Amino acid sequence: MESQATRRVRLDISYDGTNFSGWGNQPDLRTVQGELEGALAVILRRYGEPPTLTVAGRTDAGVHALGQVAHIDLTAAQIRKLERHRGAPDAPQNSAPAALARRLNGIAGLNSDVWVTAASWAPAGFDARFSAIWRRYEYRIADASIPRNPLLRNHTLWHHATLDVAAMDLAAFSLVGLHDWASYCKPRAGSTTIRELQEFRWDRRDDGVLVAHIKADAFCHSMVRALVGACVAVGEGKLGIESLAAIREQLERTSDFKVMPAKGLVFMEVGYPEDHEVGDRAELTRRRRGVVTWDDKVTAARHAAGQAEIAARESATATDPDVASEALLTQAPPVE
Repeated sequence: MESQATRRVRLDISYDGTNFSGWGNQPDLRTVQGELEGALAVILRRYGEPPTLTVAGRTDAGVHALGQVAHIDLTAAQIRKLERHRGAPDAPQNSAPAALARRLNGIAGLNSDVWVTAASWAPAGFDARFSAIWRRYEYRIADASIPRNPLLRNHTLWHHATLDVAAMDLAAFSLVGLHDWASYCKPRAGSTTIRELQEFRWDRRDDGVLVAHIKADAFCHSMVRALVGACVAVGEGKLGIESLAAIREQLERTSDFKVMPAKGLVFMEVGYPEDHEVGDRAELTRRRRGVVTWDDKVTAARHAAGQAEIAARESATATDPDVASEALLTQAPPVE
């Protein structure tokens, strides 16, 4: 957490995940975090302990990003070092965040597969991970109805069959809402699988590539690629449109579909509240994630409470036209 002795910087980052073993540091493996923190250590090597990155969403090996967000905390000495420059000291291009972005990209080089697209002073209380209110991904598939484009091979999944995008879109829409996604996630000890899927739709671009647009308050491990895989099974005719919601309600993993490969997945964007609200949002998220130890009984109870809350809000909306529909599914269910 940011202290009075440090000042927080927001970094907006893009990367091609093809040659990375994911975001997070791993021994003897090349990762996005490892590359950036290594560069930070070089830039600030004489000015105390180099800063570490906190990220909005940890991506797996092979997953790409156009709108990743991270933060670091700089000491006064590190800020003074970055602000040593020629020219007007108050010019935006001479601020410590701008200087840091230039240095990081300079070390990376023009042909790098990771790039800092923007750097700025973060508002008070900002946390790249806990202040976020939603994350958005896209998944791209080239099916058998269009020619293969070798230039897209590392960023688009080539699929052997023609897919029914209309059926996939209907199946995706049927999943939107606040639910327990245990059927679509790899379990992690101590982690909840309750998520609010805010948007899930498919379309076919002008070039014929199918694109899934997926947005949620947060995602559990492998959730996006599992949801895409389930929709592909619908598009192939192997699963019915109504099957995906039924699978979700089983609350356990299934072999009815395949989890899709990472290379078609791109982390597009992170959403945050207004600057004056980011601190409160971060504290709220920490409390929600920190007070519950999850087991099967607790997860089942939370799921039931969430469904009851959803039904109550839908009933209220149906009986009172003044209740705004967008208020549905925006609050977490109670914690038992």
